[in-house]
Amino acid sequence: AVPQLIKGGRVDYIIMDYLAEVTMSYLARSKAKRPHMGYAPYFVDVTMTQNIRDIAETGIKIITNAGGVNPQACRDAVLKIADQQGIDLKIAVLEGDDLMPRHRDLATRNIREMNTGEPWPDNMLSLNAYLGARPIKEALDMGADIVITGRVVDSALTLGPLMFEFGWGDTDYDLLAAGSLAGHIIECGAQASGGLYTDWEQVPDWANIGYPVIECYADGRFVVTKPHQTGGLVTPATVGEQLLYEIGDPQAYLLPDVVCDFSQVRMKQIGEN
Repeated sequence: AVPQLIKGGRVDYIIMDYLAEVTMSYLARSKAKRPHMGYAPYFVDVTMTQNIRDIAETGIKIITNAGGVNPQACRDAVLKIADQQGIDLKIAVLEGDDLMPRHRDLATRNIREMNTGEPWPDNMLSLNAYLGARPIKEALDMGADIVITGRVVDSALTLGPLMFEFGWGDTDYDLLAAGSLAGHIIECGAQASGGLYTDWEQVPDWANIGYPVIECYADGRFVVTKPHQTGGLVTPATVGEQLLYEIGDPQAYLLPDVVCDFSQVRMKQIGEN
């Protein structure tokens, strides 16, 4: 995805989401065995190793939750690559999602598993809160070229840059909801450009599927498209399936920054893809 977006996307930001919920457990186990790990190794070993010079030369900013349960180690690994290639980049790290130091305190609060009602377990390998977009916005305010987070909600990776670019505030709820929707559409990559589509046989050239690009406006509107000469399909149907993916109640999608009501969202085809 990254070389495709650098060469054909004409983008200002590349958003990279590595953290499925179960991934946190895998990364915690990795860190327990090797304290210098616990982040998404593909981000360092492949994405940054192969593309860091192009990223620096184009001025594209990278926003990613590849830090997993050890974002500081992820930052150090990227800085090592940058140093080896003679590249100077400002990297911000978001902290605060790791709640393991508060395990004993939280255990006294009668918190139960939301679906089964099971009591708080005695032992945990990881314990993380979902953070939102505001600290990402603040990192960009400070001049970061790359923002590495731990567990944030997937859509916050996109909402943070939009708050930064457009000056959206904490109480601009409609705009925060629109920006969260933009982030939700692209958070699973090519699922929004045909990869999740029920009528999959209508989607051309899966091997070269185009990753989604969003063109965003200060009033909350956004256009979903993909790089030219790539496979995949961008229509209200392909985007609509991703809109409904993993949001629970579409009139009360709960996020750290805002509670979203997506029931009045309208989509219109304005051109091919």
